[in-house]
Amino acid sequence: MRHQLILKRVLEKPSVKRVVGLGPKLLLMALLFACSKESEDLTPTGTGTTGTGTTTGSSVAIDSTTTSSATPEGNTDKAANADDLLANSTFSSTVSITFGTTVSISNPLAGNGVSIAQTNGDVVITSTATGVDFVLAGTTTNGSVKIYSDKKFKLTLNGVNMTNADGPAINIQSEKRAFIVLADNTTNSLTDGATYTDSSTEDMKATLFSEGQMIFSGNGSLSLKGNYKHAIASDDYIRLISGTITITSAASDGIHTNDAFIADGGTVTMTTLGDGIQCEEGYIVINGGTFTINVVDKGIAASYDTDTTIDPYLTINGGTITINSSAGEGIESKSVLTINNGNIIAKTKDDGINAGTFIYINGGTVYAYSTSNDGIDSNGKITITGGKTVSVGASAPEEGFDCDRNTFKITGGIAVGVAGATSTPTASVSTQPSVLLGGGSANQLMHIQSGEGAEVLTFLIPKTYTTMLFSSPKLKTGQSYKVYSGGSVTGGTNLNGLYTSGTYTLGTQSTTFTTSSMVTKVGGSVGP
Repeated sequence: MRHQLILKRVLEKPSVKRVVGLGPKLLLMALLFACSKESEDLTPTGTGTTGTGTTTGSSVAIDSTTTSSATPEGNTDKAANADDLLANSTFSSTVSITFGTTVSISNPLAGNGVSIAQTNGDVVITSTATGVDFVLAGTTTNGSVKIYSDKKFKLTLNGVNMTNADGPAINIQSEKRAFIVLADNTTNSLTDGATYTDSSTEDMKATLFSEGQMIFSGNGSLSLKGNYKHAIASDDYIRLISGTITITSAASDGIHTNDAFIADGGTVTMTTLGDGIQCEEGYIVINGGTFTINVVDKGIAASYDTDTTIDPYLTINGGTITINSSAGEGIESKSVLTINNGNIIAKTKDDGINAGTFIYINGGTVYAYSTSNDGIDSNGKITITGGKTVSVGASAPEEGFDCDRNTFKITGGIAVGVAGATSTPTASVSTQPSVLLGGGSANQLMHIQSGEGAEVLTFLIPKTYTTMLFSSPKLKTGQSYKVYSGGSVTGGTNLNGLYTSGTYTLGTQSTTFTTSSMVTKVGGSVGP
């Protein structure tokens, strides 16, 4: 009777066709033992995607993949400096320069510390006065501004569009702090010439250049073209507090500094033939902001390594950073690189992330993808205490995580590294288990679950690899796990291939393993 009810309900479904020549019992058996195969395209940021494996009908909820974080290590410097805050300085005098058919100058400090000379649209300001705000506005296709000042000053860009065919658009020959304010709701643009008029006594190497510190703020926008070399350069340091900066092109670097680059906020978009942000002889600290960097060479680099008195460290405390490099590295420090928080994507030809002595990852989300080298590469040590990290390297001998057999410590977070090989976590100092697994195919789902059926990892493979390193607080020593390939995810979202929600329907079981120690090798290759 029960079989007849089941058969009746099945036959009533419009999607089921009656099969001529089969009795009810045979038809019921055919329906009960039939299996289905689903196939849909997979995309790295898709939802509800399906792999190529045959599903079993069983499903498991994907854990929220919240990470347990251990004690952070590395650098926590935020490069705070009260003198960089505009609110802590007073600029009570205003000098206005407006470009048009002619140059209009309003200088209430003439004879009292500020002199201005103008020749064919080129304006030269010489100031010994305190608390001056120089306001630039208007449009010129053949003009420039040069500033000499022995006091700090404010430079307000109030809707100025300036092109200089034979030099920088703005050339600050002052070693004092320049507060560059992008006036609210204004659009500003600066373009330099492809060649500069020779000057044997003055350094000129960018569309917007300064010998001193430049502090950017305001809620306006600034667009730059660097036809000669860099778009923005300082022989001291640059700090970005707010504002929108777009570098449409640069013959070399987008932002080039000597001593430091610090970002607290703002939005920067750039396309360059050299580096994105380059600190020549100092450090980089990013506390916040949004950066979209498309470059030929390095994305963000503190790369000085010829003077032991200089520490070219790089610290990321927050922000959103997206880097695409066609030939270089994504993020590089010749010293210590610390990631405390933020959302980072680095897609490169060379190493996605590289450091000379140490890489610390304490939090945030990190995606490093290299087409020809290592995903994450330290010439010294690596420590991961938190965050979600996905690192993709090229085929052997390149690695997802590479630290040249130096200490590789994992105490928290989720780490997935795929490539031709990997460095092995150091069991004696790690407190979170890791497993090394064999290969996987591009655009296929890979899933690990515990012996009890709990989800441990659901990962959309970005490219074919032969070695995976995986570490997670969901891995426990002395437990057994099953590995599946294919299957499908419904209602899910993934973070650089790492699924953080949804429901996984099982594919084909490929292997099992037991975490017999802090580091378990099931397959794959260990790098040199």
